[in-house]
Amino acid sequence: MSKTRRRGKQRKRSVKPLLFLPPHKKRILNLIFKRTHLIWILLLLLVAGALYWYIFKDFPSPSRLASTDVAQTTKIFDRQGELLFDIYIDKNRTVVPLSNIPKVVQEATIAIEDKEFYKHIGINPVGGMLRALREILFRQQLQGGSTITQQLVKTVLLTPERTLKRKIKEVILALLVEARYSKEQILELYLNHVPYGGTAWGIEAAAERYFGIHVKDLTLAQASLLAGLPQAPTFYSPFGARPELAKTRQHAVLTRMAEDGYITQEQADEASAQELIYRQPTTDIKAPHFVMYVKEQLVEKYGEKLVEQGGLRVTTTLDLPLQEFAQATVSTEVAKLAKLNVTNGAAMVTRAPTGEILTMVGSIDYFASASGTFNVTTALRQPGSAIKPINYALGLDSKIVTPATVFNDQPTCFASTPSVYCPKNYDGKFHGPVQLRFALGNSYNIPAVKMLKLNSPEKMVASASAFGITSLTDPSRYGLSLTLGGGEIPMAQMVTAFGVFANGGIQKNLVSILKVEDAQGKILDEYKNPNLNTDQPSSLLISGERVISAETAFLISHILLDQNARSAAFGSSFLPIAGHPAVSVKTGTTDDLRDNWTIGFTHMDAVVASWVGNNDNSPMNPYLTSGITGAAPIWNKIMSHYLKDKKEAWPKQPEGITGLQVCPISGLLPQEDNACGPRYEYFIKGTEPKERENLKQSVTIDNTTQKIAKPDQTDNVSTVERLIIKDAFGPYCIDCPHDGDPAQMIK
Repeated sequence: MSKTRRRGKQRKRSVKPLLFLPPHKKRILNLIFKRTHLIWILLLLLVAGALYWYIFKDFPSPSRLASTDVAQTTKIFDRQGELLFDIYIDKNRTVVPLSNIPKVVQEATIAIEDKEFYKHIGINPVGGMLRALREILFRQQLQGGSTITQQLVKTVLLTPERTLKRKIKEVILALLVEARYSKEQILELYLNHVPYGGTAWGIEAAAERYFGIHVKDLTLAQASLLAGLPQAPTFYSPFGARPELAKTRQHAVLTRMAEDGYITQEQADEASAQELIYRQPTTDIKAPHFVMYVKEQLVEKYGEKLVEQGGLRVTTTLDLPLQEFAQATVSTEVAKLAKLNVTNGAAMVTRAPTGEILTMVGSIDYFASASGTFNVTTALRQPGSAIKPINYALGLDSKIVTPATVFNDQPTCFASTPSVYCPKNYDGKFHGPVQLRFALGNSYNIPAVKMLKLNSPEKMVASASAFGITSLTDPSRYGLSLTLGGGEIPMAQMVTAFGVFANGGIQKNLVSILKVEDAQGKILDEYKNPNLNTDQPSSLLISGERVISAETAFLISHILLDQNARSAAFGSSFLPIAGHPAVSVKTGTTDDLRDNWTIGFTHMDAVVASWVGNNDNSPMNPYLTSGITGAAPIWNKIMSHYLKDKKEAWPKQPEGITGLQVCPISGLLPQEDNACGPRYEYFIKGTEPKERENLKQSVTIDNTTQKIAKPDQTDNVSTVERLIIKDAFGPYCIDCPHDGDPAQMIK
């Protein structure tokens, strides 16, 4: 018999016992089988119960789309409980049938929100859900993937919480809604229920709020702007904290409409270029730029619906009396500058130890014109020389320079940037050897560029983020011009950076909200800080990232309050505060005269910033170049008002600071006879000069020009004694002729 046949018989014999089990064994197997079924049934019931409790408990009915909830007003207060603004929705919602809503509104909405609206069943597994799943798996963020149906469900039936549970409910409800309502009904419900910002819930209210017309009269340009709002009404609102984003969003809508064939590219371009005239809001509101700034933060954390309808009570950091004084000051001073082509101004006051925003004046008048809503304090502007203290602080902190380090302020070109860079000083002059204290105090440009050359733009960009400046990202974009304000930075971030000096080297993020309570009085969020409401904050109680040493912060603060250090350039100006000599301050004006700044601070207390310019970036009159007009009077008046009843607060000298006499030209130690007429200077311990001054040195001179010979020159030269001083980039002959000196080339 073959092996194959034997294996077959053996296999049959092994099966036979299973088919003919004794009765008692069959009973055992049946019992096990029945119990297993029972276990599975119990498990299924358990899973079903858990699923019901997790998903379907309090599950809303799609029929609720036809009803409205009772809304409560959210109130925003200043720090003393003074009402700033009521956020509420219009109870008399005007519902418009889809037949009365122009096709252009419907098409714009579908193009930007849900291009597959007429094809899907409430969810979009390919275009939307997979993208949302990717965000969940790889970024742990629940966002994206919402169809118009899902957005309708989320707005009317669910809370704004970003959880997996809510997302599952959203998907199930979207499927049920699609089964219950037609596409036309869903689109009609969406256009009548979603928020468009402020009191505008529904497209009819939006048309009235923003343009003062009915929805049936909307143009393509107007419809495309409104269609872009529901995704983030507060963020994209033309009346919000950043109104320029409304235009950006409108352009995105028009681009989508053209791509989907609803309009031609020519129509899109024409609508995008059209200037929109908004109906100015008439709501009773105080500190509007600040209120919109706060509202944007609330919406980001709690969602549009809760903020608009939830009856929240929000206590902010704003000091309303100080805000009103600052607003009046900005408006009055800018009016005086009309002949200098200055049309707008801004100001901000913060409390450095806590990060509290006390005032935020975003423009001269929020209601004055279409551009009044533009918030300069959060907009990107070039700070000019106001950024120089950060550059010098990096050099001091890394101990490559001291306040007595010499920089030769002479014609200089730098070849390390994409093109040869030859900076000039604002006064058009060169000042020879200048020590760091006076280079920063007088805001000379060439020493500042040399300082950045020693630090590197890469280090400054990386370090700026630690100071709270996040808008600078690519060092190659700015090059060495970064130290002269070549990068764009919002005022709010500049104020944060100067707060580092005021706080002795510690960075505090800005805070605008002290407490948020729900309609029942339950505290949802509260900012707690041991330095709140204290007249004398303690540096020991400041929690935050240490950016620079306390010694470096002291040196920068001391230089910026030193009237003698800035007297050559600023002399009699608005920078000193009468009766308060311990105020540190820096000005900044861009080379193209588009931005004029003044920023100053007091130790462990206030940071005050002011700005003047034009929203459209048009240049101002060259008279403002010095930096002591324009923004400086605004700054002086606000800082003086803030300090009128306060005690003087001098920067405290850290233990790691020492002082000694140095020569006024070289910054070196004087000879025993003190013939150089030394002055007193502060140093971080271990960085004090060790060498005594000896300016007379033997050098090779060109006999024709009587200037220092070129390194490779051998003809027509002689060796003589001259007064020579060196910086990190080469020698400077003090007693040589300097008329028409060629620029020194630094690689």
